Amino acid sequence: MELTTTPNIPAPDSFYAELIRCHEGLSDDESAAFNARLILLLANHIGDPEVLSEAMRKASLD
Repeated sequence: MELTTTPNIPAPDSFYAELIRCHEGLSDDESAAFNARLILLLANHIGDPEVLSEAMRKASLD
């Protein structure tokens, strides 16, 4: 599986709005914990170690 870096989310503005709503009322620590849980859930869903490594490399460079 190859890492998809082109736009691939239907209705990205709606997704972003929902993501922001998830952070409403959270402290900085709670927000960071939410992000960590979300990342781990999505990483588990992807499951491919090579794709996950590529994503981490790209995220650390961008």
